[in-house]
Amino acid sequence: MNLKPLILSLFVIVTTSLFAQGIGNVQMDERSLYAMTKQMGQFINRFNYEEDQFGKKINPKNRNFRDNRQRRKSIPTLFDKDFYSKNETVSQEFIKDVTNPDSAAYMEFLGGRWYSEVSATFTYNNKDVDMILILTLEKAGKGSKWVLTNVLTDVFTDKFVDCPDTIRNTNFLHPMSHEIDFMNIYKIFNDKNSIECYASSSYNPDFLTLFFYEVKNGRLRFKNVNSLKYHVMQIRNWYFEVSWIDRKGNNSGWLITNLVQMSEDDKHLILKYYQP
Repeated sequence: MNLKPLILSLFVIVTTSLFAQGIGNVQMDERSLYAMTKQMGQFINRFNYEEDQFGKKINPKNRNFRDNRQRRKSIPTLFDKDFYSKNETVSQEFIKDVTNPDSAAYMEFLGGRWYSEVSATFTYNNKDVDMILILTLEKAGKGSKWVLTNVLTDVFTDKFVDCPDTIRNTNFLHPMSHEIDFMNIYKIFNDKNSIECYASSSYNPDFLTLFFYEVKNGRLRFKNVNSLKYHVMQIRNWYFEVSWIDRKGNNSGWLITNLVQMSEDDKHLILKYYQP
């Protein structure tokens, strides 16, 4: 099966359905419509103040382009107001940090370290299962494209066992096995439920490969997208999430719904789940 149509269909469905939710289900005046952050690309432009909070593009030659004084005023509008009101101290610290004239931080569309989390339902062996698809942008020719980097699901997790030392101490090949031409290698296949315990201690199951394999074999079939959010780790010592907020008024669309001050070392621990 060609996975390109699958990936394309995921984003067509997400974009269409979420945009419809934001505009079709909410009665808006014109001002609110312009204020809504309708696309993630628009969120980035507003975060950088390449576009103001009402959708007006700013000419790069204009002195206000990426101006940090303007950003200090506009970035608060990119927060979900409920999150901001409950986390005002950390939110203000973040805004102060990213707009500091000596170390201002901007988002870059092709800057890496921001990921899309697509929660989707599939049919697996004739049963509905939920999976989380992790995607990131990758340069392609003169442009870019979204690519899958990982799949998170209990469906595959349940197929593998943890191998603590108590199990590894009984499930192993003797270090002198080479002297008997590995005649004992049959032991690996005696218990298929713990076969991974014979792997290197650095082994980690590759769920993305399993995902492709099951799709190719026709056992795993895409059904629908449930939700979408973005994880952004481009800003030094900060991590934040951007989710779709559907409400009346100016504070709607793609907004910051979670923010954590996080060291770069801690980010690397998380990144292994997004892009192993």
